[in-house]
Formats: sequence, structure tokens, C-alpha cells
Amino acid sequence: MISTSDLKKGVTIEFEGNPCTILDWQHVKIGRGGAIVRMKLRNLRSGSTVDRTCDAGEKFKRLYLDRSNVTYQYNDGDLYHFMDTSTYEDIVLTEAQLGDAKDYLIDNLELDIIRYNEEPISVELPEKLVLKITYTEPGFKGDTATGGSKPATTETGLIVQVPLFVTADDSIRVNTSTGQYVERV
Repeated sequence: MISTSDLKKGVTIEFEGNPCTILDWQHVKIGRGGAIVRMKLRNLRSGSTVDRTCDAGEKFKRLYLDRSNVTYQYNDGDLYHFMDTSTYEDIVLTEAQLGDAKDYLIDNLELDIIRYNEEPISVELPEKLVLKITYTEPGFKGDTATGGSKPATTETGLIVQVPLFVTADDSIRVNTSTGQYVERV
């Protein structure tokens, strides 16, 4: 069991019967009443994000999730197929289970799949990923005094703000947790 005083970002708990990851939390002391904890949780089964409030000192069951290495194969509508690299098993996840991770999936990408009670529920992307730019407007030298940025569409359909010197067919490194441009490769 884990108390509200031990909560941290990224910890997985059982909340209302579902495995949830804590995205954010805040301990609030209200005037005359007792302290409360506001949590922003991501349901790992459905992919939905909810805000909940509970009393300080409340306890939750801490969950430990299994991870295994998989390779992304292809998508078929809203179903995404992965292959377990050790057992060659085909694992299928829905678009809702993947959430924003679907915007970073390229063929043969190696990543970790997260399982809860042997049920695949989500994936964990590498921290940074190299994507190819398929379209961006040309940037002209001298457009701004401080640098500036422009939108660019990647091979996966993700739109990233990039510096003006980046052109179509360039490869860029993107931070998968924030979705921001890191560098040109």
C-alpha cells in the first residue's frame, strides 16, 4: 500500500479498480478543513485522463507492471500490431490504449510493452526518436530577429515546431514525452 504522502509522478496505483499512472499531484491544505490531495491520473486500460481529489493520508494499492521488448509492425485501422522479440507473439493494442504514442510509431521501432496481469495495456517509447520531415514551408534567412520556428509534418503525421533552417527530407530528433524538437540529425 502507498499513502498520499508517498505519491510521485509516474507511480502506478490501483484507483477505482483500474491501473492508473499518476501524471501530476498536488497536496492542498484548506483553511479550517483537513488537507486534500488533487491527482491527475491516466487510466492504463482506456487511456483516458481524469482528475480526482482524495483526503490526505488515504492509501492505495501500488501496482508493479511487467515490461517486455517488442517491435512495432503495422496498424490496421485503429488496431496496432507489435511482435514480442523473445516469443515472436503478435500483440495487438487499440488506438485508445496507445494514446499519444501512436504519433511516434515507425516501422520496426523497438520499444517496451507494459503488461498488467499478463494483459498488454500500453507501450513505453524511447525518450528521443529520429523522425523524417515530409513537409514544411520554406524558411527564409532574416525572417525574424531572434530565430523563430515553423510547423513541420513528420513521416508519422506528427506536427512539430522546428527552427527555420529545417527543410523537407531532413531528419530530426524529437523528445517523445514533450513532442518538441531537439536537434537536426
